[in-house]
Amino acid sequence: MPLVGLITNAFFAPKLLAVHLAQSARIATIRFYRFPLTTGPCPRAQARAGGHMPDTIAPAVPSMRNGRPAVRIGKPLRVLAWLSFLAEVIIIGTGGAVRLTGSGLGCSEWPLCTPESLVPIYGDQGIHGIIEFGNRTMTGVVGLLAIAVLLLTLHAVGGRRSLVAALWFALGGIVTGVICFGIAALLVDEPFAFFSVGLILATIVGAVHSLRITPERRDLGALAWIVLIGVVAQAFVGGITVLTGLNPFIVGFHYASSLVLVCVTAAFLVRMKEPAGARVSVVPRWFAILSHVTGLALAVTIFFGVLTTGSGPHSGDANVLRDGFDATVLAHVHSWPGYILAVLVAALVISAWVLRLQPRRWLLVLVVAILVQIGVGIWQAREGLPEILVGIHMVLAALSAAAYTVVVLKMKSPVAAAEPAEEPEHSARA
Repeated sequence: MPLVGLITNAFFAPKLLAVHLAQSARIATIRFYRFPLTTGPCPRAQARAGGHMPDTIAPAVPSMRNGRPAVRIGKPLRVLAWLSFLAEVIIIGTGGAVRLTGSGLGCSEWPLCTPESLVPIYGDQGIHGIIEFGNRTMTGVVGLLAIAVLLLTLHAVGGRRSLVAALWFALGGIVTGVICFGIAALLVDEPFAFFSVGLILATIVGAVHSLRITPERRDLGALAWIVLIGVVAQAFVGGITVLTGLNPFIVGFHYASSLVLVCVTAAFLVRMKEPAGARVSVVPRWFAILSHVTGLALAVTIFFGVLTTGSGPHSGDANVLRDGFDATVLAHVHSWPGYILAVLVAALVISAWVLRLQPRRWLLVLVVAILVQIGVGIWQAREGLPEILVGIHMVLAALSAAAYTVVVLKMKSPVAAAEPAEEPEHSARA
C-alpha cells in the first residue's frame, strides 16, 4: 500500500510526494544519529560468503540492567581513584619519614600540634614539627580524595538518591560528632577522641544504609566506603599514637592499617574496570590454593617486619622505649617467611606462564617487587639500617601487597568474559 500511495502521488500530487519524501528523509536521519548501526562486517558481505544475513540490524542502544542503564564509570572517577591509590602509598612514605627522622613527637598534642596552636611553632619544635604536621596535612588530602571518590561512586551506581542519602548521613555524622565532643568536653580532658568515635560510628551507619539502597555495583560502593571509614579511623589511631608516646605496637598497627587501605584502593581500581555480575574462577583449584598460601606468607612476612621495626633503632623519637624484643633475632625470623614467599611467588609465575593463566602479568610484577624488597632488606641490614633504605622497604611492602591484591582479583573474571575461553574446549568435545 505505501508503494501504491507513492505512485499515485507521483502522478496526481507531485508536491505532496516531495513533502512526504522530505519527511521520510528527516526521520531516517534522526534515527541514524540516535541509534547508529553496530560495527562489524557488512551483512550482505556475510551472505555472499555463505553466511546468514540477519533480517534486521539491532541499533547500538545503551545496555540495560534491571530496567536501568548499566553503570558507566566516568573519567573523573577513574582519575580520582588513581589519585586516591597514590595518596595512600605516599602517606606511608610520609609516615615513615616522620618515624625515621625522629619527628614522631614533633607535634606533642592531637589534633592540635601544641597546646596553644594547630600548626607547629618553628622555634619550639624545629624541623620535626614541620615534618609531623606535613604528615597530618597529607592525611587531610587522603580524606578529601576518599570523599570525592565515594560521592562520584554513589552517583554512578545509585544516582541522585544514593548521593543525597550519603550527604544527609554525612551531616548527621558531623552533628553526632559535635554532640559527642560537647558531652566529652564536660567529662574528660581529651574530648576529640569522643568526637572521632561518634564520627566513625555515624559513617558506618551511613555506609550500611547507602549499600542497602544502592541498586547495583555494591562492590564499588563498599570499597569506597571502606576507604573513607579507614581514613577517619586512621586519623583517630594516629592521635592515639601521639597521646601514648609512640607506643611501638600502636605504631605498628597504624602502619598495617595504612597498608590495608592501599590494598583496598588497588581493589577498587581493578573492579572499576570490570562489568557487574557474577564472577567465575579462571584458574585451576590448586593454583588458587597456592596463591592463598602465598598471601599467608606475605602477611606473616609483613607482621614480623613490623615487629622488627618496633624493636629497632627507628622509634620516631630518641626517648621512646622499644617493644622489648631482640632486634637481631627478629631480623632473622623476618627473613625466613620472606624467602618462602619468594619461592611461592616464583612457582606461581612459572605455573601461570606455562598454563597461560590470566594473572600471569601481575604475578610478574609481584615477583619483581618481592625480589627488590628482599634485596633492599638485605642491603639495609648489612649497612646498619640507614633511614632511606628503611623508608624504601616500607613503601615496597605496600606495593607488594597491592600487587598481590590485584593477582587475587584477576583469578576471577565476569561470566561474560570467561565464557569465550571455554568455547574451544566445548567445540573440541563436540
